[in-house]
Amino acid sequence: MFDLGLENKVVLITGGSDGLGRATAERFALEGANVVICARRSEHLFQVANEIRQQSTVDTGKEAQTEVIGYPADVTDPDECISLVSKIKSKFGGIDFLINNAGASAATELEKLDETEWLADFHLKVMSAVRLSKLVVPSMRKRGGGCIINASIGGGKAPTAGSLPTSVMRSAGLNLTKSLANEFASDKIRVNAVCIGLIKSMQWVRRAGNKDPQELYNNMATRIPLGRVGEAEEYADLVAFLCSKRAQFITGTSINLDGGMCPVL
Repeated sequence: MFDLGLENKVVLITGGSDGLGRATAERFALEGANVVICARRSEHLFQVANEIRQQSTVDTGKEAQTEVIGYPADVTDPDECISLVSKIKSKFGGIDFLINNAGASAATELEKLDETEWLADFHLKVMSAVRLSKLVVPSMRKRGGGCIINASIGGGKAPTAGSLPTSVMRSAGLNLTKSLANEFASDKIRVNAVCIGLIKSMQWVRRAGNKDPQELYNNMATRIPLGRVGEAEEYADLVAFLCSKRAQFITGTSINLDGGMCPVL
């Protein structure tokens, strides 16, 4: 058995109620971790946490010994970030893994953006990761180490026209990843980024509207060297591996999960 060593670990996943975040929560729950997901829509969040808990029991064939909890939080709000981490530490005694997954697609041209939109994206994709990383590091240090994963995109490395403000924020996130990896390596806190490409998620389902999202995915696949759109579970598997004892010599790197789309490594 390929044991990832995640059993009884505590993981916080932001944007954990849908898409890639939910798939990641499901993977960690299956591995026996204590999972905390956060999002802004409380009712939906609680429902998803319950569904993941039930599914984990079905998949493992036994009653879950670990927990899946939803804590409502807006990660752009400093006070809510403090409250979120405080609740987790009170419940579990600390945090082993932080998955900075919250984010939304925002891509347009410079002249179509105002400062409010720039600042909103900055707080969602950069400052939320900064705040939460700063809050969880002391706990990880006390527990002998940990792992932080920052979700990013290939555009953070190789931006295209019309990719603002997201490409700028994701580039900052990659810089943050390397900076923190160097700063906390001596504490055995590893920090990596996953640069996702075109992967099935709720944002594409919403964009498809009343149409079958598979039509959208088929069109997207023509732009991908491997000829298909990625699955949310593939993101979840990579994130779980990077947090695991099998990846203890990996830090300060960004991995493209995009079927070969990104023109740079």
